[in-house]
Amino acid sequence: MQTPYELILGWRYTRAGRATRRNGFISFISGVSMVGIALGVAALIIVLSVMNGFQKEVRDRMLSVLSHIEVFDPDGLGIPDLPATLTAVRQHPEVLGVAPFVSAQALLARGEDMKGVLVRGIDPALEPSVTDLASPAVAETLARLVPGEFGVVLGVELARSMGVIAGDPITLIAPSGQVTPAGVLPRIRQMTVVGTFDSGHFEYDSSLAMLHQDDAVRIFRLEGPTGVRVKVKDLHRAREVALEMAPSLPAGLALRDWTRQNRTWFAAVQLEKRMMFIILTLIVAVAAFNLVSTLVMTVTDKSADIAILRTLGASPGSIMAIFVVQGAMVGVIGTGLGLLLGLGVAFNIDTLVPALESLLGASFLPQEIYLINRMPSDPQQADIVPITVIALVLAFVATIYPSWRASRVNPAEALRYE
Repeated sequence: MQTPYELILGWRYTRAGRATRRNGFISFISGVSMVGIALGVAALIIVLSVMNGFQKEVRDRMLSVLSHIEVFDPDGLGIPDLPATLTAVRQHPEVLGVAPFVSAQALLARGEDMKGVLVRGIDPALEPSVTDLASPAVAETLARLVPGEFGVVLGVELARSMGVIAGDPITLIAPSGQVTPAGVLPRIRQMTVVGTFDSGHFEYDSSLAMLHQDDAVRIFRLEGPTGVRVKVKDLHRAREVALEMAPSLPAGLALRDWTRQNRTWFAAVQLEKRMMFIILTLIVAVAAFNLVSTLVMTVTDKSADIAILRTLGASPGSIMAIFVVQGAMVGVIGTGLGLLLGLGVAFNIDTLVPALESLLGASFLPQEIYLINRMPSDPQQADIVPITVIALVLAFVATIYPSWRASRVNPAEALRYE
């Protein structure tokens, strides 16, 4: 099968043809456009992959502490009919595990040091069925929570900031206190630190304290657990499962899934991702539209060639196709190089970033700010395909005007001074 001459000439012009000074400059500009497209595409892939990885890493660490779905009493007094609630939740086919819990705010004090904490009362036997936090090592620590002994398990950062280790006493101050003639006095309970946990999420490691749920009910004077934690088969369907589950629950209870518990954070990440996509796409657009100047100079330089082709019978459409092919070649090669570079960095970023941090003596992700201490990456096809398509479309669009201008060259005018 014979190759169309438009394709042959377009590829030859991409390589700049004769080694003249002008052609060398055109080739240089064409190369700059190609490199610009490659760098823009690579930057888009790397940045979006890192943002995907960051979101996935933080989400997974959140879900090691949080549950997929929570059924809770909006008044915070305790679920009135816990057995019926547990039965209704377990009946849903997507449910893998359930566990009651108590959630409350309190203060922890040791000496003059005092910190506000989120207190969670748990059942150590059921907790592993709803959270990944209860790994074998942590489950052994949670098993030390014995009802009536008032033990507490602290997040590792919280324990470090208060200077306590396993076996140390610590004071828990509950806001729901005793009514006396002098007013409402907070309830104060001496607790014993029985261990620590490390979820890898700074926010929870620095603010969460876990008790046995029976101790929490007694301290906060509740009627029972304030909610039920639920784990489902597919965390991405948590909202749908919650809506399906709601009609079967006893009246007066509310539900929330993991996305609603951190709605602001997830919304901010999605907004940042969209804005970064738009900003970095502009870089690709600038590089793509450099093709306009490259092709315009090529058309001017090749006007005699165009005139000869026209006199040999080439149609305006064929002339236009030659320069469309030239611009498309630059776009395809630049996009391909950017795709290879971007994926190469995205899949090896866990090696490249530590090496760069070691070289520069700096930390790019302080854990107390970014919640995690390593650079994650998660390249997704849903991002890579649009990036590739947009880069190719922009390169093609950039060829339209110069190609149209080439097709309008008048052979007589072009050959007059040749």
